[in-house]
Amino acid sequence: MDDMYLSISTLISLVAVAVIVIALAKTAQIVPQRSAYIIERLGRYSRTLDAGFHILIPFVDRVAYRHTLKEEALDVPKQQCITKDNIAVSVDGVLYLQVIDPQSASYGITDYRFASMSLAQTTLRSIIGQIELDRTFEERSRLNEEVVSALDDAAQPWGVKVMRYEIADIVMPGTITDALEQQMRAERERRAVVARSEGERQEKINISEGQKIQVINLSEAEKEKQINEAEGKAREIQMLAEATAIGIERIAAAIEKPGGKDAVSLRIAEQYVREFGRIAQSGTTLILPAELSNIGAAVAGLAKTLQTVDSVEAAKP
Repeated sequence: MDDMYLSISTLISLVAVAVIVIALAKTAQIVPQRSAYIIERLGRYSRTLDAGFHILIPFVDRVAYRHTLKEEALDVPKQQCITKDNIAVSVDGVLYLQVIDPQSASYGITDYRFASMSLAQTTLRSIIGQIELDRTFEERSRLNEEVVSALDDAAQPWGVKVMRYEIADIVMPGTITDALEQQMRAERERRAVVARSEGERQEKINISEGQKIQVINLSEAEKEKQINEAEGKAREIQMLAEATAIGIERIAAAIEKPGGKDAVSLRIAEQYVREFGRIAQSGTTLILPAELSNIGAAVAGLAKTLQTVDSVEAAKP
């Protein structure tokens, strides 16, 4: 009997200790950083616990939901989408979202993660169905922005903020890939032909421009040459005229000096005899002037002519 009483007492003690431990465990609650706990009291929402140490009423308060306030990355499964030109493509992506209202995230929807991924897939199918295949690769940024805009509006009642959406990969059927490769190859060949023709065209233009510049330079050089030659000849004529004028002036001045006229007469006689001798040597027939017997008279006549010229020059104003 005593053994039975002892065993019952021990069992009661163990139960009491277990109850106390459980009560303490339910009373003290530690919330990690960047987390939020939703507390329900007797089945109804009571409060939201932030990071830190908190005391609860055992068996009355309970932690109903635990949320992280960090940004979450959700892998959106691959799905089939039909483009505007009826091409089936497989698209997958990554969705980034963050809980900003733990209460709404707990009571606004059952599973905000599943709802966000499903809505992202639906929205992406709708957007891709409005554009052609070529534009799906060119407008990834616009697709991402439209998905984020649609999700953010829908997720506001859920207490969730959609940060961004990124299309990870777009997979096309093999036949379409082969057709695109052939199209790209043809485009590259076309660009090569155009580039080659542009190079040949530019080469011809450069050659013609070079020939044009060469002709212009040659003509300019010839022009400068003719100008220089003309200026040289003009300068030569000018210098000869000036030298002749100076010589004549000096001769005239010498004639006016005493004995100048006699020297001129002697010079004329010498040149007369010399030139007459040259005429005699150059021909077989010789015609003698009547005045040859009197060279002095001829020289005197020339001297008289010079005097007449001098008097005419002196009479000029």
